[in-house]
Amino acid sequence: MRIVSGQHRGRAILPPKNFSARPTTDFAKESLFNIIAVNFDVEQLAALDLFSGTGSISYELASRGCRSVDSVEVDFRHHAFIKKTVQALRLPQVRCFRADAFSFLASCKEASYDIIFADPPYSMEGIERLPRAVFERRLLTPDGWFILEHSRDKTFSDFAHFKEQRSYGSVNFSIFRREA
Repeated sequence: MRIVSGQHRGRAILPPKNFSARPTTDFAKESLFNIIAVNFDVEQLAALDLFSGTGSISYELASRGCRSVDSVEVDFRHHAFIKKTVQALRLPQVRCFRADAFSFLASCKEASYDIIFADPPYSMEGIERLPRAVFERRLLTPDGWFILEHSRDKTFSDFAHFKEQRSYGSVNFSIFRREA
């Protein structure tokens, strides 16, 4: 796993071998961030990274100059790894939270994220509740995006606020937009 662009471009991030997280592939991540860069000024974004796993998306956002990134991961080892990596890379705009993503969404007081990214385990039950949880809590700024990574056997095109789906091999991103 590596940071694709920005201040830490090319930097390899090597999580311990016993990690159970599945990081977003570099190809899919680079493609997704190309779409984000066309639609947003990344340096002005406030972002939320749910199910952070290895922290790959959080590091990428921060490396590209994102104003603030909240990284949420429930697993103690993964959370500790993310915190350690954030400190090593000197990414002060990244705040790390050890919490269940659904609990974090339910109690979140921050209602001004421009981008919310979620990469839950593909086999997780209840993945279809995520878009609803984000939009019911009104956590996105006007024109903000919720991006959900999922397997190819899921489809979210019937959900409210659905904008588009992008596929990169086995990685799929469903993008939802809050209208202004």
